[in-house]
Parts: sequence; C-alpha cells; structure tokens
Amino acid sequence: MQHSDVTTAVAENSHFRGLFGVVGGCLLILSALGNSAWGPFEHPAAFVAGVVVLGLAAWGLNSHYNSRYGWSRPTGRHHRRMAVAMFVGAPAIFFGSLLLSSRASWSLDLPLNTIAISMALIMLMVGAATVGVRTHHVVVYGTLLVAGLLPVWEREGMSGNTGLWMAGIALIISGLLDHRLLVRRFGSGGDAHA
Repeated sequence: MQHSDVTTAVAENSHFRGLFGVVGGCLLILSALGNSAWGPFEHPAAFVAGVVVLGLAAWGLNSHYNSRYGWSRPTGRHHRRMAVAMFVGAPAIFFGSLLLSSRASWSLDLPLNTIAISMALIMLMVGAATVGVRTHHVVVYGTLLVAGLLPVWEREGMSGNTGLWMAGIALIISGLLDHRLLVRRFGSGGDAHA
C-alpha cells in the first residue's frame, strides 16, 4: 500500500465514523424541541439532560470505533483543510443566511429556510475539503439544500426549528450511510489491538 493510500484510509476511518452523525442529528432535533419548548422541553433541564445523554452516547461510540477500527489521526493537511472550510465557510454561510431571510433591517427577507440551506452547504463544504463528497452526501444534502431553497417558508427566519429537524434527519441518514461505507471499506472490525 502506498503512503497516499494509507493517508486516505486513515482520513476515511476518522471521517466516516458515521454514528457520530446520528448523535449530531439527534442534537439538532433536540435543539429544535428545546427552542419550541415542546412537552417536557419547556423546562431547560430536559434539554440539558438530553445533551448529557447524547454526550454519553458519543463517548460510547468513540470507544466502540477505537476498539473496532483502531485509533486514527488524520494528517495536519487534512485538519488544516477542514479548519479552513469551517472558519471561512461557516461565517460566510451565517451572514449569507441573515441576508437572505432574517429580522435584520438589511435582510432580503426571502421565504427560504436558511438553517436547511446553511447546514447543507456546510456539510458539503467540509466533505469536499476533507475526504471528498460521496454520492450519498450529494443526494442527502442536495435534497436538504433544495428543500431549503423552496419559496414556501415563513419569512424573517421563523422556520428555523423546521430547518433544524430537516438538518437533523439529513445528518442521521448521512451518518448511517457513512457508517455503512466505513464497514464496507474496513470490514466489521474486530479487536484493533490484537
């Protein structure tokens, strides 16, 4: 195996640990429930408890992935590319979403779901900057992007919770497909320390 193949495999091992996407998607949905104060989430303690449960789930997943697939650390180049995508892309998308639909006086106030648009663009940018965008990323996040661009949403950014729900569901689907890709690439794993 050549050095570039090993580097790509290490990056994919860390990037396609997709069950973290399931936890992240649940966190977005939990945020939507907390924002809307739905049912037990009218009490902030319910949201905090949900975050703690998801944090424990992420810790368990990290242990699972490390024991099954080994601990991997992407290269410094990989980290820099992801940092640039996040630190340049995220503010651009954030301010762009405020321009498109918000309560700001300078907003165009278009009937778009800027949360859905932003999440789709961020996920596609990070994927493109790191290990590459796969077909399922284009389908899942492209669908989220198109749904956010449909001119059917409440104005002034009031459809944010719906956007969080949609982004959460997209992240869960993408995470499950990423995990499936990891298992196909590296097998079902085993004792990484054997």
